[in-house]
Amino acid sequence: MQKILGMLRKACQSYNLIEDGDKIAVGLSGGKDSLALLVALKRYQSFSDKKFDLCAICVDLSGGQSDFSQIQKFCEELNVMLYIVPSNVFEIVFDIRKEKNPCSLCANLRRGILNSKAKELGCNKVALGHHRDDLIETFILSLFFEGRLSTFKPKSYLTRQELSVIRPLIFCEEKDIAKVSKDFPVFHNPCPADKHTERQNAKDLLALLEKSYPLSKEKLFASIIHSERYNLFDKNY
Repeated sequence: MQKILGMLRKACQSYNLIEDGDKIAVGLSGGKDSLALLVALKRYQSFSDKKFDLCAICVDLSGGQSDFSQIQKFCEELNVMLYIVPSNVFEIVFDIRKEKNPCSLCANLRRGILNSKAKELGCNKVALGHHRDDLIETFILSLFFEGRLSTFKPKSYLTRQELSVIRPLIFCEEKDIAKVSKDFPVFHNPCPADKHTERQNAKDLLALLEKSYPLSKEKLFASIIHSERYNLFDKNY
């Protein structure tokens, strides 16, 4: 966890993710990434020179049918208040809309519910557990499916909801998160499309690329976060 904490601290300082007086809601899916984020933020809170409050919000995608008792106990042990919000996201995505590529709609609905609850609780920031591998995968997906050189940012401001979205694990590798989360009560992903998505395909492609070109993911990450390395066409020429 010490390495995760170091990377989190670097991200917070590099991008000014956390400020005095913040009330931060952690989007807690119950997966390894969001659980690691919650633990790291709780520890960071104990020694950071920034004074901020923490809570956790879990969106139940299955209409209140999921058992979050272990997640609830985990949050109680951390002394973090957990709010569980029931929703019918799975019903909308799979039964009503019958989406063949469900991830985009599911993510939009889930984050809408998460952000609304955060606002209701008086939070000014929402923290998500996206890490370095997520950043690179999103870049690949955007390139191949949208024809854009784009990915998410460490910090974004949602003007309509007056919320900032922060990603403190942006420098962390998924393999390091997996190591520290072995003893966490990781919630099994109930999504019918789990492991059968375009994101999984992007993950597999990057793994294959890494075999042929070692450090390729590291190079991709560096090219994304260092704007001085950009060398693309200028429309004025």
